[in-house]
Amino acid sequence: MTTLAELPDSVLLEVFSYLPVRDRIRISRVCHRWKRLVDDRWLWRHVDLTLYTMRPKVMWHLLRRYMASRLYSLRMGGYLFSGSQAPQLSPALLRALGQKCPNLKRLCLHVADLSMVPITSLPPTLRTLELHSCEISMAWLLKQEDPTVLPLLECIVLDRVPAFRDEHLQGLTRFRALRSLVLGGTYRVTETGLDAGLQELSYLQRLEVLGCTLSADSTLLAISRHLRDVRKIRLTVGGLSAPGLAVLEGMPALESLCLLGPLITPEMPSPTEILSSCLTMPKLRVLELQGLGWEGQEAERILCKGLPHCMVIVRACPKESMDWWM
Repeated sequence: MTTLAELPDSVLLEVFSYLPVRDRIRISRVCHRWKRLVDDRWLWRHVDLTLYTMRPKVMWHLLRRYMASRLYSLRMGGYLFSGSQAPQLSPALLRALGQKCPNLKRLCLHVADLSMVPITSLPPTLRTLELHSCEISMAWLLKQEDPTVLPLLECIVLDRVPAFRDEHLQGLTRFRALRSLVLGGTYRVTETGLDAGLQELSYLQRLEVLGCTLSADSTLLAISRHLRDVRKIRLTVGGLSAPGLAVLEGMPALESLCLLGPLITPEMPSPTEILSSCLTMPKLRVLELQGLGWEGQEAERILCKGLPHCMVIVRACPKESMDWWM
């Protein structure tokens, strides 16, 4: 039987990559070889710190000792609900990320109070910014603010960000490279605001609207009016009807359509009606239906047979977590 000592470095690195950060540091004390492997740049490309309530001193040590130029993506928690004495993300720490981690492309922040953090503190190299249950400053996403902030930002995820509202949606135009937008639980965005916002963001190629108060019909209508070049649409089906889905017919660039339950209403289009609309989309290659209760049913057979050129995915209820980078 092969022992750990006999495994090649590449295999051990792969194993170590599944360990939480704290355990990675601990195993560096086992032997000289493991210490060398823990120092390997490859092991620190993707770091998840959401498991810990971490003192600022420890975070600064990780930044200087392990991450630095190696870091590509980082997930952090801000401890918004941990009490007033809990450590918070500071502008100085976020600026240091930008200075010491020139290869950082993705930053994912959870339950963080960013209301006193200027958006100019964020690393300018970011291509993806995810905010999950975060408090942000009202000035972060206002249209008249400096358009040179985050010049490379291509994707933004706003998941349960209570301050986000209609005027912020239009303010996203300040990010000139933005192509992907995910709205999750942004209950202050109205149908009128979405329509006006998408008119300003007509260059978006991916849009996901999940768990919001907007009806699927009004969302698809706004998409059909303004996002003619959109390639991927993902949304919950609350308020979806056959006429509402039909507004997407003939969308020239749409490659992927995902409809998520479980809010099924009597107006929900039948499998045959979904098939009819999808057949008019010349570039559609992926149709995904989650949480509609159609897996293993006649509906799945109808769609698979009617769309031989597409990958048809029929699944049970979607995951509770919002992992948008997949």
